[in-house]
Amino acid sequence: MNALNKKITKETATPRPPVVAVMGHIDHGKTTLLDYIRKTVVAEKEAGGITQHVSAYEVNHKTAEGVLKRITFLDTPGHEAFAGIRSRGAQVADIAVLVVSGEDGVKPQTVEAFKFITESKLPFIVAITKIDKPSASVERAKQSLTEHEIYVEGYGGEAPCVAISAVSGEGVNELLDMILLVADIENIKGNLGKPAEGVVLEATRSKEKGISATLIIKDGSLKQGMAIVSGEAVSPLRSMENFLGKNIETSGPGSAVRVVGWDNMPEAGKQFLSFPTKKEAEKYFEERVLLPRKARQVKNLSDLRVAIPAVIKADVSGTLEAIEYEIKKLATESVFIKVVKDGTGDINESDVRIGSGNGGPIVFGFNVKIDSAAKNLAERDDVKIELFDIIYKLVERAKEIIAERTPKIEVTEVRGKAKIIRLFSIVKDKQVIGGKVLEGAIGLGDEFKIMRRLAEVGVGKIRELEQQKVKTSEIAVGREFGALVDARIEIAPGDVLESFVIVKK
Repeated sequence: MNALNKKITKETATPRPPVVAVMGHIDHGKTTLLDYIRKTVVAEKEAGGITQHVSAYEVNHKTAEGVLKRITFLDTPGHEAFAGIRSRGAQVADIAVLVVSGEDGVKPQTVEAFKFITESKLPFIVAITKIDKPSASVERAKQSLTEHEIYVEGYGGEAPCVAISAVSGEGVNELLDMILLVADIENIKGNLGKPAEGVVLEATRSKEKGISATLIIKDGSLKQGMAIVSGEAVSPLRSMENFLGKNIETSGPGSAVRVVGWDNMPEAGKQFLSFPTKKEAEKYFEERVLLPRKARQVKNLSDLRVAIPAVIKADVSGTLEAIEYEIKKLATESVFIKVVKDGTGDINESDVRIGSGNGGPIVFGFNVKIDSAAKNLAERDDVKIELFDIIYKLVERAKEIIAERTPKIEVTEVRGKAKIIRLFSIVKDKQVIGGKVLEGAIGLGDEFKIMRRLAEVGVGKIRELEQQKVKTSEIAVGREFGALVDARIEIAPGDVLESFVIVKK
């Protein structure tokens, strides 16, 4: 490793702002809390009443001692369809705030968020929200946490717990103080004297600016004139904005910045590294990205499942990642959705053209439009485009398509088993037999296998069926019967008839 990636020494490392992920159930007050802290409104602008994008915000908080300190917040979506983004939020963060409603207590997404927190080994604080509500109970919420093995101070654990109201602001200052206290205890530090490294939070594409990405700097400094590499994307650092959209020339550890001018779309959740010069960045890219990629270009022929091609376009890369994460989980043993193209921005002719050449493709758009040329081409080539503004509806539709396109195979299912007690008569292929049903049931018209000492020796069909000399359509388990059957093999006492049906699955 070169000197750019050397470990931080105690002499050069200094305390930096903590990066905090606010996590929890969909309607337990995460966004309301952040709205109160940063004095802006987000929730009303989002489709379906949920925060669709991971974003980063920096706030300055004056401690009880009067010292002004900075905290960077990640606003992680709460809907279950955003497990991938929420997981990334936990990996990016230094500290987590797990919000739990004082009214409702722990919900499934609370448990899911806690799982991400523990897997990422993050220190965390529990914020019990909505304490301004008449039905809220802090003690009941703590008890609910304990029942789900989430232990806070005073209830068998060490996790700090703060009761807050994001409406009145009660307890919010105490929560911010607690975040800074945990940051001090965890000794969160960064080195201003080295090139920055961190994580890509989200990326977008626009006609005006091209590709831009929001980055969280975990260590080091970014300055104009440097260059950045993330996965297969490279950007010379010509323009950089802070979280307010203002142009800045330099930024340090713990900050959220937006960088414009990438040659490819960086992948949300990927690490980035920075280099003093573009030449050094290109050398790293050649050695660490291009060469390994060429070595991996061997086609894998082992996957014989049916692939349903899909083109997916979304407004931002964070949402795109969430969609692909959920669609990947829908794969079955026989069918999966293969994304042949993805990206941000409106659906264009190129998207439709790729779709039309892949045999029965899906073209999904999320919070995007279809340009007129693409619409005309789709109508001409009979390519169906489906648009959504709620992710779980898109995922439900993808699930329906997988079910529709799953190949149907014929499966033989055993309906019942009967032991033959006596052969009464036989005329050519017609045989009159008597027996007793051992399992399930046998019915008029059933086909059956003749099993003799566990081996199949022939097949037949039930033409007539009687119970106590009365004709019937079905004989249940434990009952004796008489039957007229068609079978080319002579049925003998002791044989077992396996009645079966052929179903498509």
